[in-house]
Amino acid sequence: MSDALPYAEVIGDPIGHSKSPLIHNFWLQALNIEAEYRKTHVTPDGLAAYFLQRRADPDWLGCNVTIPHKIAVMDFTDDPGGVRTRIGAMNTIASETGGPLIGTNTDAGGFLQPLLRDKWKGRSATIIGAGGAARAILFALTSLGVPNITIMARDVARGQAMLDHAGVKGQVIGMDAALPACDLLVNGTSLGMVGQPVLDLDLTPLPASATVYDIVYTPLETGLLKAARDRGLKTLDGLEMLIGQAALAFDIFFDAQAPRELDADLRALLLSAD
Repeated sequence: MSDALPYAEVIGDPIGHSKSPLIHNFWLQALNIEAEYRKTHVTPDGLAAYFLQRRADPDWLGCNVTIPHKIAVMDFTDDPGGVRTRIGAMNTIASETGGPLIGTNTDAGGFLQPLLRDKWKGRSATIIGAGGAARAILFALTSLGVPNITIMARDVARGQAMLDHAGVKGQVIGMDAALPACDLLVNGTSLGMVGQPVLDLDLTPLPASATVYDIVYTPLETGLLKAARDRGLKTLDGLEMLIGQAALAFDIFFDAQAPRELDADLRALLLSAD
């Protein structure tokens, strides 16, 4: 019988920037749950060994997954919810004691939460990126019935493959192309994050009613959001999706609902940690 606390964690490469432990441990403390949440650096070459080790740990409840593993982890999990087919990326893996690893995706639901809260009703969107987060965002927007979707990607073929996988008839443009006049612009990449290349876009084609949503949260005020605010556009920052997806994962790991009434205190904590 282990004397250690049950725990979940987030894995990625890099991982030092992750705020997920602050979020989950804040909720655990608020609810007086005896468990903990960690962050662990796992390289692409180390994924197989990581899961082999964790499967043998009775205290391990599962993990969240960040860049660059959201597609690769699907090789190590069971998929009862059909996430491989519906989204093509996983960001949450739950450990069933003595059983399989169950993969799912809370990014899509976390991404949608502020749009639903604000009653967003746009008809066109541009997603920057074609990785795991972008796939969840595409799924989320199609679930809203957004009819006109553009993918802006460095690898146009990969962007087209993402649309084809989702069964979406959209368009794919390169990173040097002009933005279309869309209702929602989403950065679904790590561009603009501390230590990553900047995301430098001309936002002139966006209408005054457009919303700009950046999933990067380190820094919180990205160059993209600053440019959008300078134009008077509505913005949504990376903490919106981060907290939203974390709340869904928290329920999976710890079998308790996150105390979202404390969101203001949580945001203050996260901002003070920068």
